[in-house]
Amino acid sequence: MKRSNRWMWLGLVPFLALVLLFQLIPVVSMVAGSLKPESGSGISFGFYAHILQSAYYMQAIKNSLLISAASSAIGIVVGLACAYAITRFPSKTRDRLLMLSNMTSNFQGIPLAFAYIVLLGSNGVFTLLFKQWGWSVFADFNLYSWSGLVLVYVYFQVPLALLLLYPSFYGIREQWREAASLLGASRWQFWTSIGLPVLSPAVFGTVGILFANAMGAYATAYALVGGNYNLLAVRIGSLVAGDVVNQPQLGNALAVILALTTLLAVFLNHKMTQRARRLDTVFASRPARRRRSSPQRAWTAAAAAKEEL
Repeated sequence: MKRSNRWMWLGLVPFLALVLLFQLIPVVSMVAGSLKPESGSGISFGFYAHILQSAYYMQAIKNSLLISAASSAIGIVVGLACAYAITRFPSKTRDRLLMLSNMTSNFQGIPLAFAYIVLLGSNGVFTLLFKQWGWSVFADFNLYSWSGLVLVYVYFQVPLALLLLYPSFYGIREQWREAASLLGASRWQFWTSIGLPVLSPAVFGTVGILFANAMGAYATAYALVGGNYNLLAVRIGSLVAGDVVNQPQLGNALAVILALTTLLAVFLNHKMTQRARRLDTVFASRPARRRRSSPQRAWTAAAAAKEEL
């Protein structure tokens, strides 16, 4: 057993080397670079103070937060409806839709921005076509603005939300629906009292992932608006590898702020996952009572489980 454990640890060496080279060392270098003073040695928080006092960089943080929040809100609402709808399809159709959603969620970056420019840009196919037909559908729409960025972000946020929320609907057991129906509860009452509370941990956890995904999106925003729209990820790229201004220490400080917002989203996702596990434990602790109980007791048990959260 000891020799077997040694071989198992030896198999983890490549993985640990990858984590060290591509995660730990870059993070340490980023944090250390953000604390270096412009001249001399030691530790300085001057770059963080400069960011907090600069209206330009605070606007970049604000724009990124607003776009991430808006795209996450739209993505979770549409993704929740699509995830519920996809559970109603036959298994073959459901598998094909999930495969399409998986492909769509990974279609982002420069190809996605170019596709939107070709279709909905100033001289896009749909823009010129609707203009020729006399339709004013995209008359006031500007793809290279805040609304255009939100629309592009929603494209990959919705399928990602669908893939994350889809398994959660199978946690809602059919016995709960039957008990609610026998007790005269409407479909709206069932979802507000049992369905949504059961799904809430997964929903909030998915919102955290969508928010972090939008905050870290760089290639899509850069290819679409370049430096014309002030975003945190774009500012970091321009400071680290810019042609005009090159301030890697300031870029490191902005990257640390971006990483902190992402870590906050991951932390919220972890807390919501813990709540989901507690919910599963509550229902799993009374399986026999649920099988032998009356519909009234089943409905009461489900409501009591919600209250225990």
